[in-house]
Amino acid sequence: MAKLTKAQVAEAIDALSAEYPEAGCELDHGSTFQLLVSVVLSAQTTDVSVNKVTPALFAKAPDAFAMAQLSEEEIAGYIRTIGMYKTKSANVKKLAQMLVEQYGGEVPGDYDELVKLPGVGRKTANVVLAEAFGQQRIAVDTHVFRLANRIGFTAEKDVFATEEALMKAIPEHNWTKMHHALIWHGRRVCHARKPACEGCCLDGICRKNGL
Repeated sequence: MAKLTKAQVAEAIDALSAEYPEAGCELDHGSTFQLLVSVVLSAQTTDVSVNKVTPALFAKAPDAFAMAQLSEEEIAGYIRTIGMYKTKSANVKKLAQMLVEQYGGEVPGDYDELVKLPGVGRKTANVVLAEAFGQQRIAVDTHVFRLANRIGFTAEKDVFATEEALMKAIPEHNWTKMHHALIWHGRRVCHARKPACEGCCLDGICRKNGL
């Protein structure tokens, strides 16, 4: 599938920016630590599902010090309704302990340090750096991967290549904004199985028909 031209990319950025001026992180959190935990919990689970379980969890353990004191079983009791809750409980417990032992309970604002934490991969690190530390980042989740390649920003077969291609196609000052806009567009309009193409803000730009 052919990619968008540079002029079309600029047009698509303008269209998405106008359509979703308030686009941002939809995970509820009150601190960088809570954001980190929420993103870890959101893997292969919807933000809506995560937002249902985190209020009680964060009321019990609002920071790394309190979370590290909970057992994996206690954490699991709060997040049992989301996918992979046993693995996620273990990761949250271990990352909290690691933050306490190695970082004074604070979440590091460095990519290489973040990905050392249990359950933290490239996407999670990029989300935390963008949301909590104001860095321009493109975190490629399922929505961003699907839309970037469907619309024509990129034409890649895997997540990492898509991230690198997006960083080349989109001006850096728009990385975080477009990350959120693509997610919002994927959730609201450009659904995986049945995209609502009629009336889409990218109608006439999107390369979907070329797939």
